[in-house]
Amino acid sequence: MWIVPSITVTHGRTIRLTQGDPNSEKAYDSSPLDLAEEFLEAGITRIHLVDMDGATKGDPVNLPTLEMLTAYTDLKINFAGGLHTDGAMTKAFECGAKSITAATIAVYNKELFTDWIMSYGRDKIVLAADTLHGKIRVGGWQKGTEINLFEHVQYFYDRGLKYLKTTDISKDGLMSGPSFELYTKLKSEFPDLNIFASGGVRNMDDILKLEDTGVTGVIFGKAYYEGNITLKEIENYISSRKLNNN
Repeated sequence: MWIVPSITVTHGRTIRLTQGDPNSEKAYDSSPLDLAEEFLEAGITRIHLVDMDGATKGDPVNLPTLEMLTAYTDLKINFAGGLHTDGAMTKAFECGAKSITAATIAVYNKELFTDWIMSYGRDKIVLAADTLHGKIRVGGWQKGTEINLFEHVQYFYDRGLKYLKTTDISKDGLMSGPSFELYTKLKSEFPDLNIFASGGVRNMDDILKLEDTGVTGVIFGKAYYEGNITLKEIENYISSRKLNNN
């Protein structure tokens, strides 16, 4: 299972929100580059970089941060935030993103998102289907819809989707534990889908339990920034999995 730290950026600074609420913003002293280098040293190979300004504006803003991380590290960066047009997609890939995650465009322009899967390749496009009480939310989680999570995923699954990131927003930032049942059900419904679990991770025990659900990866942030998950624990997890695969 891939261990994928999340770095959320606004105005070039590292922040975290609780349940996507802008009023809950908490800034951290470590810069995005400092964090990326720490993760790389621990054996992490990929990170999830969220442009919160871009998510709010509807167009990427923190592309210089993406460029800096790709220039100074070997990390594979999945970029998210404000990717609503072909032009925005092109810029993200030009700035070094290995893959992108998009949510809002997949709700309001399904045809365009489907075209991205076909034109850029299934390995480069991740659908973010983030949910609150079973319904999709978009626009940095600020706007609700009446779209059912499983119906939404099914639409793109039928059209070649390979990667899905799902956050249970009710869990995000609260460190109350992930929605294990949700990910188990998603894997049951979509066995060939590579699913990234996000939201609510408290510690390494949660990560181990998520591994048992069959998800491809886990995305986490606050648990690390608040010291509940350490670099040593991450390093030990990655090392043990490498040994088991040899």
